[in-house]
Amino acid sequence: MNTGANGIACRVCHSQSEALWTGTLLKRHAVRYFECTSCGYIQTESPYWLEEAYADVINASDTGIMSRNLGNARIVFATLLALGQMKASVLDYAGGYGILVRLLRDIGIDALWSDRYCRNLLARGFEFSESSQGKAITLVTAFEALEHFVSPTEELETMFSISPNVLLSTKLLPLNAPAFEDWWYYGAEHGQHIGFFRFQTLEFIAKKFSKVLISDGDSYHLFVEGRCSDVKWRFLKKSRLFLPLLIWASARLGSRTWSDHLLQAGKTK
Repeated sequence: MNTGANGIACRVCHSQSEALWTGTLLKRHAVRYFECTSCGYIQTESPYWLEEAYADVINASDTGIMSRNLGNARIVFATLLALGQMKASVLDYAGGYGILVRLLRDIGIDALWSDRYCRNLLARGFEFSESSQGKAITLVTAFEALEHFVSPTEELETMFSISPNVLLSTKLLPLNAPAFEDWWYYGAEHGQHIGFFRFQTLEFIAKKFSKVLISDGDSYHLFVEGRCSDVKWRFLKKSRLFLPLLIWASARLGSRTWSDHLLQAGKTK
């Protein structure tokens, strides 16, 4: 929805967003960018190029997909520890190929997959569906997804309807936005990143949904309902003791690898 000749409505807070610059996406689309004067969100114009951008859902330049998912499994584990909910169920929203769900299940965490746009390759049989919606989900995760959403507030509302706690990853913009050609995260080569968040944007979201925001100030952001120690979360996320903790927890929880195999193979033992 346009709000003026030189501005559009912010897709997060609906305030006025002012024209910022024009950048070239996919080597051929001159795309206008706008900066919200209220929450600091930077967004593209209405993204008419997305069908082309998602010809391959996982873009070829995402060479960090495996290492990122290994790291994300650790972050999820640390978050459940901080929440005191190691045996809780987790939903990976916008879960891609299912890499994270499979990793989590392999260390004993009851994880489910959901993604409207990507094929589930590695976590088949563990999709979040109407039949599983009666299951209490303690944590929803959405890693490297927020910057892809056309309507981020609506997507977050859906996530919070599933669980009171949401763990996100997205690279935060500094106060002074880097020029288009100076920041890799704008994603000029793939055109899939259409919105960029500052800490103040996340604060707006937390207030809107009556959540407590815990963030590392860079890439990982946790919205919780109730109490969760930010000190404990930060410590567990970075701790050198993580590997022994993971080994201990995996032994305590019991890997789901074999039981999942039996389930999918239609066997009982």
